[in-house]
Amino acid sequence: MSGFEPRNPDYRAVATETFERQRAMRTLGISIARIEPGEVDLAMPYAPEFTQQNGFMHAGIITAGLDNACGIAAFTLMPEGSDILTVEFKTNLLAPARGERFLFRGVVVKPGRTLTVCDGRAYAVQDGVETLVATMTGTLMALPRREG
Repeated sequence: MSGFEPRNPDYRAVATETFERQRAMRTLGISIARIEPGEVDLAMPYAPEFTQQNGFMHAGIITAGLDNACGIAAFTLMPEGSDILTVEFKTNLLAPARGERFLFRGVVVKPGRTLTVCDGRAYAVQDGVETLVATMTGTLMALPRREG
């Protein structure tokens, strides 16, 4: 548990609804595995459609999962009526992304009124063993919610 207090008591439902509106996550087969104030785990099964030439999960897919995990983690601490937008991130690819499934963990490091800093970690899971394959540091911005 992070120890952060969400500003919106309905953070879980609102963050889940925001995640569910993202067609890209649905296309990639990414789903929410765990959600707490300032922390999110997303899960994705292996899919050969998203691999690069050597059969490893493509770096762009890993980065998309990490970006979203950081974004939803930050979003859990935003006030009611907010939306979230990534303004910057840095990804380090540490090992080939090879596994039967993938886990993307986003954790808020420093929440802010406007900007929030998060850390992300991507794991390839094979036979129950998690291997760290990438890390991300991201900055996310709260903005008023827009429809559409």
